[in-house]
Order: sequence, then C-alpha cells, then structure tokens
Amino acid sequence: MNTPLSAEVDLHVHSLASGHAYSTISEIASEAATRGLRGVAMTDHGPAMPAAPHPYHFECLYMIPDYLSGVRIFKGVEANIIGPGRLDLNDRLLGKMNLVLAGFHRDCGYGPSERSANTRAVLELMENPLVHIICHPGNPEYPLDYEAVARQGAATGTALELNNSSFNTSRVGSTDNCRLIARLCARFGSPVSLGSDSHIAQSVGNFGQALEALGEAGVTPEQVVNRTLESTLAFLGLES
Repeated sequence: MNTPLSAEVDLHVHSLASGHAYSTISEIASEAATRGLRGVAMTDHGPAMPAAPHPYHFECLYMIPDYLSGVRIFKGVEANIIGPGRLDLNDRLLGKMNLVLAGFHRDCGYGPSERSANTRAVLELMENPLVHIICHPGNPEYPLDYEAVARQGAATGTALELNNSSFNTSRVGSTDNCRLIARLCARFGSPVSLGSDSHIAQSVGNFGQALEALGEAGVTPEQVVNRTLESTLAFLGLES
C-alpha cells in the first residue's frame, strides 16, 4: 500500500510584517499547534515588494524564539527574483536565515519576460546554495521551461514548491502548470516543498489541493522535503 503524502511543516507563511498579511507570529504558531503542525516557516516578503519590511527586519530574525506554542519556527524570507541569479537581499543577509524562498512577483523589479529569460534567472539562482526553494513556479505570468527547472532541482537539491494558494486564491491560471511541475518532479526525482502561502493564521497548513496534485503525479513521500519536522531540519541543514 502506498504511503499517503502529508507535511508536518508549512514552509511558506506570512506575518503582519509583509504588509498585506494579517496575523502575528504568535497567532500563527498557536493556530499551527492546534492543527497538529510541528513547524512553520516565517517567510515574509523581501524588501522589493510594496509595503514589505526593510532589510533590517531580516537582520533581527534571531530575536524570534526557535519554538512558540511547541511549534518550531523557521526564520526566512520570500525573496524577490530581480534578475539572473539575483534576489532583493544580499548573500550576507540570506546566509543569516534558516530558509530562503525565491520567486517572481509583479512590481518587484523584474517584469514578466519571455520564457527563456525567466528560466535563465531561475536556473542561475538554483546554483546558489543559499536558495532552498523556488516558490510558486507555476505562475503563468512568468512562464518557465518546467522540464529544465525540474532537472535542475534534481541536480542541485533545490526544492520546487507546490503552493496551495496557486490552486485557489492566487496567480490565476496556475493549476495546469502546477500539475505539470508535479509530474516532472516525479519523473526526475526532484525535491518538492509544500506551502500554504498563508496570509492569515487560519489558513496555515492548508495543503489539500497541492497534496492531491502531488499524489496524482506519483511524487513519493521521500521527495517532500517538509513531510516531517526531521526531514525539514535535514533539508535545511539545521539541528533540532
């Protein structure tokens, strides 16, 4: 019998600091504990996003406890891709964090471009060991060569995110791309991460549609980097 896919850690969550999210870290941790999660990653937007925190916010993430309400708190960023191999935070700051997501966002210094340019920007970032996850790569505003990206994920150990909000509330038109990415990850053995992209505590840990897509594609539990707290820590090179 196949082991069902699941995730104990939400690797894509926003707090009030993002400027367009509506819960505190404590509220998120409390809700995560209620829902049986063992970890959450605070991945507030990088400074190029309108209303996002100043870079100094990311200097001070050490002030957040490692555990709140019994839930492991991973301190990170959803950084904005601003060019080939370039994010809106420097490597010194990225190196201070437990987790770095990298993704395309409108009005953040990189306009939607042709597929080859977008793909080059992502492939170069995946060579940077400070970048752990390419977030919501199925966004149709920023088309990619998904096969090339999935192959690069397998080669570099960079995870491709199946973002649950891409199936319902954000980035309209992502669903087919996300399902294709899932099939390619299954084919090449690429690591995969699950994220709710929660902007309010009550949606933390919502992975249902992303999990369904991964299951239909044949992705194995071992490919899901946040399937357990222990696998998440191992993926990020952290101790408990």
